[in-house]
Amino acid sequence: MTVKSYTTGIRPGLCGVFLKHPLRFRNATAKAMSALSRQAALARLSGLCMANAETLLAALKFCASRKIGCFRINGQILPFKTHAEFGYGMTDLPEADEIVRRFQQCGEFAGTHNIRTCFHADQLVVLTSPCPEILVRSIRELECQAELADWVGADVLNIQSGRTYDDKSAALVQFARSLSRLSDRVRSRLAVENDESKFTPSDLLPLCLSEGISFVYDVHHHRCNPDGLSVEAATEQSLATWNREPMFQISSPVEGWSGPKPCRHNDFIDIADFPDCWRGLSLTVQVEAKAKEVAVLKFMRQLADRWFVYILRCADGSFYTGITNDPDRRLRQHNSGTASRYTRSRLPVDMVYREPQRSHSLALKRELEIKAFSRQKKERLIQMSLRLSVDEAISDT
Repeated sequence: MTVKSYTTGIRPGLCGVFLKHPLRFRNATAKAMSALSRQAALARLSGLCMANAETLLAALKFCASRKIGCFRINGQILPFKTHAEFGYGMTDLPEADEIVRRFQQCGEFAGTHNIRTCFHADQLVVLTSPCPEILVRSIRELECQAELADWVGADVLNIQSGRTYDDKSAALVQFARSLSRLSDRVRSRLAVENDESKFTPSDLLPLCLSEGISFVYDVHHHRCNPDGLSVEAATEQSLATWNREPMFQISSPVEGWSGPKPCRHNDFIDIADFPDCWRGLSLTVQVEAKAKEVAVLKFMRQLADRWFVYILRCADGSFYTGITNDPDRRLRQHNSGTASRYTRSRLPVDMVYREPQRSHSLALKRELEIKAFSRQKKERLIQMSLRLSVDEAISDT
């Protein structure tokens, strides 16, 4: 499995369903299935699978048109595939060959348009369980998703870390033991993520490295369930578990980090929650937000809209502080006399300091803070920036 690197560095990921766009994947209820004969039920399921293949292609076309680089496929896209009573093999379905062909067509489209596809198993998939029945059911579900992953070219089957059963160490041993029961097509795609209350990056990273399993770093869960690792350290160690483009996850708390339940996901991503150390990486970032595609598109705009606070030294030696999302263009505007009444009469000016900020609002706050500095404090800020630039230049050589 190979994944092309995403041209913008950060590949934004949409998690499976839509909020406003009228695309919907189809399913049925167990009650409806139980009212049908086996033959009629298989015919119904065949139609649902066919419709979902068509919807998946439409979803991928939506992603391509909006430059969304990854789409998480719903694990129930083949309804009741592993159900104890209504489950089936693909050859049981009346239109099996055509269903597979249409999913393969989705994979061809995704590959042509550099859209990564992946799966995220639900909470019923638990590899830490000591219960044989739960393990059999979990493995069956992963094998089903791997079969579909072959058709569509998906390279990640992400699972949650599972339950501790009051003994975290024993649970991790059971997880490692369960891996031996997985086929190669599951094992080669398998990834595990940290959760908000039980398993931290420090718990799972050693397991991932020893077993050759990729680690999906969920920075929101890590902030809810810290372990002593910094975000920077967790990011670096997580990257080392991947033999293809890494995949991480982000979300923001619905009532802020000081709210009563920071684990609950917000409708949108607060760009201040996006780690600075992720910028510049070739990385898939799954956006887990309730506003779905609307949140992903807003996140993409925010990520591209990076702001800077800057200080100019004017010809008369005075300082001018401002903000911009394009420092070079803003400096040209100042020196052409079109940016500020203050600098217009003090040309030429030189940009002696610039400081990146993650959003327009944060840049405005920092601008006011720096404007309140004494001249001496501004000089110290500029000198510190120059020293850092010199140190970086020396280290690069």
